[in-house]
Amino acid sequence: MNEERYQRQINLNGFGIEGQQKLNQAKVLVVGAGGLGVPVLTYLNAMGVGTLGIVDADVVSLSNLHRQVLYTEEMVGTSKVLAAKDQLLRQNSNTQIETYQTYLTVANALDIIKEYDVIVDATDNFPTRYLINDACVIENKPFVYGALHAFEGQVSVFNYLGGPTYRCLFPTMPAADVVPNCNENGVLGILPGIIGNLQTLEVVKIIAEIGEVLSGVLLIFDTLTQRTQQMKFKLQPGNNEIKTFATSYEFDCELPLKSVKAEEFNTILMEQAVELIDVRTVKEFQRQHLKEAKHIPLGELTNRVAEVDLETTVYVICQSGVRSKKAIIKMQELFPGKDFVNVSGGMNQMKNYVDTY
Repeated sequence: MNEERYQRQINLNGFGIEGQQKLNQAKVLVVGAGGLGVPVLTYLNAMGVGTLGIVDADVVSLSNLHRQVLYTEEMVGTSKVLAAKDQLLRQNSNTQIETYQTYLTVANALDIIKEYDVIVDATDNFPTRYLINDACVIENKPFVYGALHAFEGQVSVFNYLGGPTYRCLFPTMPAADVVPNCNENGVLGILPGIIGNLQTLEVVKIIAEIGEVLSGVLLIFDTLTQRTQQMKFKLQPGNNEIKTFATSYEFDCELPLKSVKAEEFNTILMEQAVELIDVRTVKEFQRQHLKEAKHIPLGELTNRVAEVDLETTVYVICQSGVRSKKAIIKMQELFPGKDFVNVSGGMNQMKNYVDTY
């Protein structure tokens, strides 16, 4: 460890060389290399955390750059974990960086998580958060939570020294179409930076054993008023005794679904007419949509399913690919054996390939 590099931290009363050594010996896993993951990775790397793990299967897109400031225009289309590793090593060549170019799933979560001391949830969807929670309980790992919604952000620490878990605060998973992620609802570029840095602070406090960790406390930050509030919650019986995974984290429902990537779907659109159902909201559809799309919002799908041409393969699209999967599951229940194909990545990916209205 190069003490000169971290001298300003070492000089800090209450942190010192002992705190810096703890950072140097620590291993932190960051699940998600997007808006929240970028500030977490950047500052943990700069501050001297010895080993960083990065889990993400996505690629850099132009729409990421207003908030994911680790990436550049030249990186658009490249793997986020590889782009992040390259940038982070330029920042601090002494860091050991492990990359996992995959989504976190039931099949790989325990194998990945067990190698790290602290887990950071930098994702944008409920299924992964519940999976992270349960894996951390099983492996007895603390995890630092961050979430964004419109102009508001949240931070907490779960499963810390026997404290409350994510399921104590959010007992049941909402439906996939109830709460949109930032791809669908929008996000002010600075907000992930603020919340990600608050998460980073919690990681450092856990590792260096300083300050008061946000265990059993949900911190809520409102960007429009610069106000914070804290909500306390308690450990609920049984939530810290999980030994096996739940039967489903909505990953299982992905397995039988057919999907097509944006580039391949672009070719299909150029070669033939298709039945394409766009299940986004009216506002999203009006803002931008594919000219071939038939608009049936997800909430109206059951009542309007007769409008879908079932005589051909039906493609389904939303903003990011989450609600379209939910729509397909609904239609598969109504029409077993019928071919439905999810447009992977939704409009976030398709807009890179085709003209839209």
